[in-house]
Amino acid sequence: MKISLIKPLLLLLAVAFALQVSAQAPREKALFNAGWKFHKGDAPGADQPAFNDQDWRKLDLPHDWSIEGPFDAQWASATAFLPAGIGWYRKTFSIEPSQKDKNISLYFDGVYKNSEVWLNGHYLGKRPNGFIPFEYDITKYLNKDGKNIVAVKVDHTQFADSRWYTGSGIYRNVYLIATGPVHMDTWGVIFNTTQVSEQSA
Repeated sequence: MKISLIKPLLLLLAVAFALQVSAQAPREKALFNAGWKFHKGDAPGADQPAFNDQDWRKLDLPHDWSIEGPFDAQWASATAFLPAGIGWYRKTFSIEPSQKDKNISLYFDGVYKNSEVWLNGHYLGKRPNGFIPFEYDITKYLNKDGKNIVAVKVDHTQFADSRWYTGSGIYRNVYLIATGPVHMDTWGVIFNTTQVSEQSA
């Protein structure tokens, strides 16, 4: 066999193996929009499971607190003279028995902006950008036999930050994703051109 054929053959075998694994453990993607609680304003300690959110407003996502107003000339004209600020979201949930041996991730389509996320008091990370999706693997922090609490802080205090209306909050869908222990990452497949010239690419 020619050496030039080895690399394409190995790539083909790797893809075939990955497809076989995916077929055995399909990716389950479920909407995670229902049953959230919301508080407009800062709430120190709301990242902790024991925090009392009994008086928080109940809502389903997507949600934009800016559009609820009120309009005021003190805010930026480009974002429709609507308020921004800080908001908190919390949700209590349990996973299905069939998901106990799977990898579980939280996937956000978009949060405007500077979102920080906790699960059961464990800090998962921060996403400054408000327009792109992001995902956190929450498997090692899950209580697989009981309740779990996810908390999201959204900081839009820098309100004059756009030439168009952005809104504030978890304004796009959220998903709970379950995969097998062996799986492809959500953005794990890439192609790379290693040799480029005027004659070929």
